Amino acid sequence: MRKLLRPLLRGLARLFFRVEISAQQANFKHERLLIVANHQSFLDGLLIGLFLPIDPVFVVHTTIAESFFFRILLSQVEYLAVDPTSPMAMKKVIRLIESGRPVVIFPEGRITLTGSLMKVYDGPAFVAAKTGATVVPVRVDGASRSYFSRLSGKHPKELFPKIRLSILTERHFPMPEGATAKLRRRKSGEAMRRLMQEMIFASRPQQTLYSALCDAADIYGRGRRLLEDVKQIEYSYNDLFKMALMLGRQIERITQPGEKVGLLLPNLVPTIGLIFGLTARKRIPAMLNYSAGTDAMQAAVDAAQIRTVVTLRAFVEQAKLGAKLAGLKGVQLVYLEDVREKIGLGDKLWLMAYALHFPRAFELPASPEDAAVVLFTSGSEGKPKGVVLPHRAILANVAQICSVIDFSVHDKVLNALPIFHSFGLTAGALLPVLSGASLFLYPSPLHYRVIPELAYDRGCTVLFGTSTFLANYAKFANPYDFYRLRYVVAGAEKLSEAVRSQWFEKFGLRIFEGYGATETAPVLAVNTPMAYRTGTVGNLLPGVEHKLVPVPGIDGGGILHVRGPNVMAGYLKADQPGVLQPPVSDVGDGWYETGDVVELDDDGFVKIVGRVKRFAKIAGEMVSLEVVEKLATATSPALPHAATSQPDAAKGEALVLFTTDGELTRELLAAKARATGVPELAVPRKIHKVESLPLLGTGKVDYVTLKRLAEAV
Repeated sequence: MRKLLRPLLRGLARLFFRVEISAQQANFKHERLLIVANHQSFLDGLLIGLFLPIDPVFVVHTTIAESFFFRILLSQVEYLAVDPTSPMAMKKVIRLIESGRPVVIFPEGRITLTGSLMKVYDGPAFVAAKTGATVVPVRVDGASRSYFSRLSGKHPKELFPKIRLSILTERHFPMPEGATAKLRRRKSGEAMRRLMQEMIFASRPQQTLYSALCDAADIYGRGRRLLEDVKQIEYSYNDLFKMALMLGRQIERITQPGEKVGLLLPNLVPTIGLIFGLTARKRIPAMLNYSAGTDAMQAAVDAAQIRTVVTLRAFVEQAKLGAKLAGLKGVQLVYLEDVREKIGLGDKLWLMAYALHFPRAFELPASPEDAAVVLFTSGSEGKPKGVVLPHRAILANVAQICSVIDFSVHDKVLNALPIFHSFGLTAGALLPVLSGASLFLYPSPLHYRVIPELAYDRGCTVLFGTSTFLANYAKFANPYDFYRLRYVVAGAEKLSEAVRSQWFEKFGLRIFEGYGATETAPVLAVNTPMAYRTGTVGNLLPGVEHKLVPVPGIDGGGILHVRGPNVMAGYLKADQPGVLQPPVSDVGDGWYETGDVVELDDDGFVKIVGRVKRFAKIAGEMVSLEVVEKLATATSPALPHAATSQPDAAKGEALVLFTTDGELTRELLAAKARATGVPELAVPRKIHKVESLPLLGTGKVDYVTLKRLAEAV
């Protein structure tokens, strides 16, 4: 009966769900075979049974097997109902595999309630390690949007969504080393979790930013209102398309395909629309840092060969940017107020009668490898460089983040980080728009009293920030302002231990520290609810290859070199304007040298030791400037400090500490160093009191200015 029903069911599935199969050299003829899959709906088992070229035994959670509807589907396949937490139950699965039967198991144990990966149980991985079975990962995508899923009503549902099965390259799970069976089992479970996350990431579609926006609008509904800014107007995907189509059409008329178009705009919804509109017409938005000085902005304009800069007259006046813009040479300023006035009747008819109905037709043919945006490094340690990020890099980073953290339509992101910064653009703006989460854009992270109130008033669940900004939000916030927050993610600079403790004590919130670089679009590693370790920046994201190159004079770890789909296409530098310089390091072509000395522990957690450029060589010994700053913070935790170095005829270099604490002395630092075991070499002899530390627009300490000050004293 099953053999007769299977072709019929397969045909119906293809007809109604338009099932698409994608395979990466999968081989199902192994003697011992274990198929692992994510769990999106009650359809998953049936789909895998219908479209995989094997007749497997399905291992299902006992609670799922008790479902009446699921039992009907299970009647078409062989199955074994087990409790994944029970070692005895896993022994039955081991015997099945050892007998030569292929087995399908859902490591999550239960159908997702978030749309993302749920808790991964240790048992399936231990089974794979114990039996030596070949593991074939299968990604189910699209079934969560069906009425057979368990997602809440806020998630969009379709009667017959398109479903894709991605069969990935086979893997093996050797038994990990460990003193006890419990430890080996836990390590196996961690390996399975990483495999599942890599599977979610690896099966992402290859596309452009604009096509990803079109897909998001199709999935979540063109009418879904998800964007808001200081004007306090809610915008839908349809409204975003209007902005992208119309603004893209207008700027297209005064630019050329492939041209880098400078954007000097605040965090507003039309800014996001313009970015999508320009990329659709093969113009490359170059996000200018309006907090930088005229020289830095001119270096950026020269490096990227920007001839047109789009801005807002009201923004220029309010931010007092007139003098900076007047100092720029070789650029034409285009004000959006003037652009809007030039929109004619023909443009409006084109938009309403055609373009809005067929938004995909607006995009010129493009490759994921084409340049999507140009961002500029912060210049914290030198002249800004243009970083060319292709569509592939940005979308890979969005997919990497979504594979480890469950952002969904239930979330509302509060982003005050400027979108000229990679953290603010990718994580703070594009990630929510492309994943269906709501987004509130605020133009300045420096309004420390306003932002906590906004988080409270708008019921925000996700907040991105730097350590400096988060410290100030905590200082001015009411303990209940952040009552809805699920995730507070810190990046761009090292998270202060004092800030971490303050947020936990005052708000009961754990800050998830991450790490990255503009060149990696930007996130490389992040702590998550599934993998968190204090004092680290989390695990490297799926798809990131890494190598550590030892540094003479620094014990442990090495300079981190990375390669992956989220790495930039290359640099644009002022000394060679317009010339793309692809990433290359001592490790080889395509590798990016982060310049950071890191250590990786046995579980893959990354600990930042310091930047290579932030070490001083004193009397032949390498001293980390971050250790100096940590010593100052431990001595005076309430106020900010920053360390740099200056040339010294006797010892090569000397430490200089800048502090906002007028009471901090070398004697106090030396006493704390003795108490905490910090070497005496790390105690600075020169301490300078300042009213405030110089900061960049991103919230990082401006070490270029500090270095200049140190050399002048």
